[in-house]
Amino acid sequence: MDLIADHISHRFGVLDVLDDVSFTVGGGEVVAIVGPSGCGKSTLLQVLGGLLQPSDGIAELRGAPPADSLNPLTFVFQDFALLPWCTVEENVEFPLSHTGLAATGRRALVDDALRRTGLSDFRDTYPKQLSGGMRQRVGVARALAVRPAMLLMDEPLSALDSQTRELLMEDFVRLLADGTMGAVYVTHNLEEAIRLADRIVVLSRRPGRVRETVTIPMTRLERGAIDARGKLLALQDQLWSLIREEAIDAEREVAHA
Repeated sequence: MDLIADHISHRFGVLDVLDDVSFTVGGGEVVAIVGPSGCGKSTLLQVLGGLLQPSDGIAELRGAPPADSLNPLTFVFQDFALLPWCTVEENVEFPLSHTGLAATGRRALVDDALRRTGLSDFRDTYPKQLSGGMRQRVGVARALAVRPAMLLMDEPLSALDSQTRELLMEDFVRLLADGTMGAVYVTHNLEEAIRLADRIVVLSRRPGRVRETVTIPMTRLERGAIDARGKLLALQDQLWSLIREEAIDAEREVAHA
């Protein structure tokens, strides 16, 4: 199943946020979206996920999702978005409550999602008892429970400390390794984009336009090797050179707003 952004533009009142954005995310592919602050990355993700109707253009799914998929598109948010009065298990099961699955079917999906995210021993724990990294794992497990064809991730690691980000990034690499699930990954962090994505769409300063698409010429497994570090840093420098001047302008615009 492919996710298509077809000439998407969006305005909030008189403010142009996105302008004629087009790209395709293939089944099992990971595409990162980067660009200066305020360029419309999160707005674009909301359009792709159907939370926001674009002013022009269309976002559509093409092809059939996997047979076991209960929700083709699923979000992982920056702020975890957990129900504090529910346990880990109840949070993960929540999106399954209206699927019509029998209790045994829901339990099997929840057990699998908890196992894949290392949360099996925390199923009876409440969010307030967990660290930020563990709460984000719950958010990922909840997304996995519906067997999505495509994860839509909006800055999922930005609220976490560096060690926790590294551990969660390793989790994302592992979960996406078999190619059965694609992802759109919005981030300010160029290192994260290079670690995780097959391709990186670079947006311009607002209104966001596709300035360039950068293909990562290594598999995610190859990127984990020590001798790949130099190539990854060169790619990071390339990406930064594409957005640096506009990022400075966007920062000044925010500072004087």
